[in-house]
Amino acid sequence: MIAELKGAGKQYQTGDQTIVALQATTLKLNEGELMLIIGPSGSGKTTLLSLLGCVIYPSFGDLWVDGKHINDLKTNDLAKLRLNTIGFVFQSFNLLAPLNAEDNVGLPLKLQGVSSSEIKKRVQKALEIVDMTDRRKNLPKELSGGQQQRIAIARALVTNPKLILCDEPTASLDKDSLSIVMNELRNLARQGKSVAVVTHDPRLQEYADRVVEVKNGFAAEIFKQQAH
Repeated sequence: MIAELKGAGKQYQTGDQTIVALQATTLKLNEGELMLIIGPSGSGKTTLLSLLGCVIYPSFGDLWVDGKHINDLKTNDLAKLRLNTIGFVFQSFNLLAPLNAEDNVGLPLKLQGVSSSEIKKRVQKALEIVDMTDRRKNLPKELSGGQQQRIAIARALVTNPKLILCDEPTASLDKDSLSIVMNELRNLARQGKSVAVVTHDPRLQEYADRVVEVKNGFAAEIFKQQAH
């Protein structure tokens, strides 16, 4: 188990109003599985992903990630946990325009203070996993949407994170690119990673081991796939 919420949720105060973005949720994320988090816009699924990604603290309940009780961590310890344990993949790719593919992938390792020779080795391996070695010198603008997303996945996994969190990773992609990206993510799960994908695209359900639906702030598991 990589992450666990026990009655954890998030609420915000606006004036004299309390808005509950995510109701008390109990949920586990396991190694070696791809979990889909589905639900309409504004349902609370991105809040759930933000909690799992240690971007926000729970307002109530308890959250553990990689054996650490998140409620008790200071913000700089939280930042270290994000950098070393979690890889993020976003809808908009978030690649840096002036950097080529391999420099974009190597950026998290630079932030970790990894040596140049080790960065080179690990970037090469990450690009091989997503089959983008031949594009390593290309700038983001020279890559298709699907190729940019695969570079973003390589960047997410170059630090060898235990947990990979994806926010609408296929929203900007055509059908063929969607299939390639989701197969990449499923393969990472098969290699022992824990992968969680937020989406409102029902086509992604076939790639998931588990599907959690979030509606009006309430999260519930709606099905678990049989072994592939």
